[in-house]
Amino acid sequence: MNFSEIFKQSNQLCKFSPDGNYLANAVQYRLIVRDVKTLQILNLYTCLDAVQYVEWSSDSQFILCGMYKRGLVQIWSLEQPEWTCKIDEGSAGLVAARWSPDSRHVLTTADFHLRITVWSLVNKSVSYIKYPKGCQKGLDFNDVNQYLALAERRECKDYVSIFTCNTWQLVKHFETSTDDLAGVSWSPDGRVLCVYENCLQYKVLLYSVDGRCLSEYSAYEHALGVKNIAWAPSSQFLAIGSYDQKVRILNHITWRAVAEFDHPSELDNPNVIVYKEWERRPQLLDGESELPRGTLFSTQSKYELVEGAVLIPTIKTDLNKANPKIGVGKLGFSANSKYLYTINDNMPHTLWIWDIQTLSLAFLLIHASPIKCVEWDPVHTRLGLATGNNSIYMWSPAGCLSVPVPTEATFQVNVLRWHLEGRAMVLIGKDEMSMCYLTDPEQQI
Repeated sequence: MNFSEIFKQSNQLCKFSPDGNYLANAVQYRLIVRDVKTLQILNLYTCLDAVQYVEWSSDSQFILCGMYKRGLVQIWSLEQPEWTCKIDEGSAGLVAARWSPDSRHVLTTADFHLRITVWSLVNKSVSYIKYPKGCQKGLDFNDVNQYLALAERRECKDYVSIFTCNTWQLVKHFETSTDDLAGVSWSPDGRVLCVYENCLQYKVLLYSVDGRCLSEYSAYEHALGVKNIAWAPSSQFLAIGSYDQKVRILNHITWRAVAEFDHPSELDNPNVIVYKEWERRPQLLDGESELPRGTLFSTQSKYELVEGAVLIPTIKTDLNKANPKIGVGKLGFSANSKYLYTINDNMPHTLWIWDIQTLSLAFLLIHASPIKCVEWDPVHTRLGLATGNNSIYMWSPAGCLSVPVPTEATFQVNVLRWHLEGRAMVLIGKDEMSMCYLTDPEQQI
């Protein structure tokens, strides 16, 4: 691994371009575009206010900067730096903005989800979509067939509308059998739309593109239900994380559960490889009254194999409070769909890695600090982790490693993002960032 120097950033807004050639990051009201290989600044843009959101267009030619407090969106062009575009929602306000798959339209959501506005960069036309449902994951694009699925709320009922992204015409509109829809998500192959109920009920619905209900799944009743879902890249499996601390895997043929993964507080399974992190913090030497400068936040850590019974660190959760920290809140499939990672919110120190081929737990990683970020390598079967200290962690079926970032001791990694080709990562702290280059991406750790 090779690490770059440290650069400033704001709000963890650091994004690789979809073609993998550029890295964009925001510093207050400035947007900086760098070359991924050399990290030289290629373009520097000045926005009208502090940037709160950054998104690349899918063709990597434009960058969108959202300034929600001002109700503004500014768009910049890499090929024509003098070209500018400003979208002003005015009194309607702004809570979200994103690109359409064709990279020539921008969708903005007004305050209180009153409407969604489609802005064309080609002919400057404006279209409006009414009745969007005020949920965080109520909009999803089907990149294969260029469709938009939108959750709507009309006359106290839930609906899904499907629009074509070429003309923004409504091609299908149907009612869903949900009381309070919480999210929609297309399968990676674009054939199935998953619709799931809010946490008060356990209900997952699968629809075809033409609006036919393919299946309805419910694991239990009268308890908090679905917390998160994740599609396998092959579209053959759908993982459902639940508040009952279990993950259920649905298959794409019958849409019935083929496996149910539990997260016990004690594990004694000889077939599971358990890694535990051990940290060594700097200590005062004889005659020293304080630690040397630059060592205050530096810690050394390593993984060790653990045999026999293992106790999983668990935090006590108050179930009487809203949004209790319990249940499977994070999960994701590897690029080849062979592995699934999960994090149980009341076990924040532990990463569970499941083998989808055998439908069983394969690896367990126990860390000294709560896990803040996990992300799969887009190409290879490995993942990176961050726990908010000065180290990054990597796992592959061959093993685990912990690598300290050789930069200033105050730089702590909170978020990491993989490059498209899996040959680099951007490491993001509170106000700083650094690049990590993997010298031989084909070599497994």
